[in-house]
Amino acid sequence: MADDRRPPLFGPGEPVAVLGLGVSGTAAARLLHALGADVYASDAFEGPRQREAVEALTAEGIDAEVGQHDVERILNADLVVTSPGISPTAEIRRTVADAGVPTVAEIEVAYRHLRSRVIGITGTNGKTTTTALCGHLLQEAGVDALTAGNIGRPLSEIPLMKRQPDWLVVELSSFQLADLRAFRPEVGLLVNLAADHLDWYSSIERYYEDKARLFANANEDSRWVLNGDDDDVLAMAEPVAGHRYIASIGPHAEPGAWLDEAGTLVQRLEAGGAPEPWIAAGELQLVGDHNVMNALMAGLGAALAGCEAAAIGAGLASFQGLPHRLQRVGEFERVLWINDSKGTNVSATRVALNAFHRPLVALLGGRHKGESYRSLAPALRENARALIAFGEAAPQIVRELGDVAPVEVARGFPQLVRLAREAAQPGDVVLFSPACSSYDMFPDYRKRGRTFEACVRESYEGPAPERAT
Repeated sequence: MADDRRPPLFGPGEPVAVLGLGVSGTAAARLLHALGADVYASDAFEGPRQREAVEALTAEGIDAEVGQHDVERILNADLVVTSPGISPTAEIRRTVADAGVPTVAEIEVAYRHLRSRVIGITGTNGKTTTTALCGHLLQEAGVDALTAGNIGRPLSEIPLMKRQPDWLVVELSSFQLADLRAFRPEVGLLVNLAADHLDWYSSIERYYEDKARLFANANEDSRWVLNGDDDDVLAMAEPVAGHRYIASIGPHAEPGAWLDEAGTLVQRLEAGGAPEPWIAAGELQLVGDHNVMNALMAGLGAALAGCEAAAIGAGLASFQGLPHRLQRVGEFERVLWINDSKGTNVSATRVALNAFHRPLVALLGGRHKGESYRSLAPALRENARALIAFGEAAPQIVRELGDVAPVEVARGFPQLVRLAREAAQPGDVVLFSPACSSYDMFPDYRKRGRTFEACVRESYEGPAPERAT
């Protein structure tokens, strides 16, 4: 399945170790086994999902275990494959690095065995929405395309398909990018850059180094879609080979896309060409100015994959967004409740705060990720009627933002919703955009968002069994 541009990473029967048994690691173990490797997969954490993965892999003849790593066996492997959930600072990662064992990401293993062309998307915020939207645009235009990577479907599932799609739209986290080697997308998108994962990275510079690996194998045929309103993005891409296409909220002369003076999203793929319209910004079903940028980025990705402007406009009009990303829970007693549980860092929450121009009650908290919350102060001063903090980060949020708006601390989600309901007035927005990870209380942001939504509905409508009778 590999070609000359993507040489195989191992030979038949050679030992390969997989670290982590989430969805990506489990898929990688299956792919490696199918390719003839002698696979050992392990996860230091032992939870229900990991135990299920071990049971399934063992039934398929793959050696797997949870609750520990067999370090000797891992160090004797010819290759170590990492899952994105394994911290770069984890002890097992340091041990492998010190021993000099070659290490690659699950994405890299899959890439070596793809026949599909790839649109690779990364950035700090908005990459999941941009990936989903780009995939939607391609599919709505009749292109044979799927989304994969950090968005949910592991890339390692694709080489095992009977027929691979013509195009793959792949979301890439910094952790996945860190261990890529030959990966070179036909089209690459860098959505934005901001501080994140400082609980894992020693500095923002180190985090940016991993993001920059999107461009590591650029050549003269590479095509890059860049956020032209983000100076860090432009600086990172400045020395990179290939053709660049700029997305910007304002008009510009370079090939790319922008929001024109009439409020229409337009594209121009050749310098000096006439702009081609997509859609009026007011017709988008996505909330906030940042989603205009996401639409411009996704639309350019689709255009570079061959989609016509009219088809891009139709696809933009029909895309309804993703769960837990500025998602409307409902309007109750003239108060609009918004679930932005995917707001897992400060910059994402700052964008969410700026998406609304009416009084709001802000709900912040979870597990601290190393960033100061102080940069939220201007947006909170502008619109916040009240601030409610929760989770492990609540004391720090109170310390840093207690002078910005009235602050209360909730001791659980039912109380969080009750306090928000008491603080909100008709016409307000209650914005659940935590600026923190979910791991103090929930396994992921999805579970956190679903819990929030359930508590809101129960607060207004009563417990679920009562509503069903």
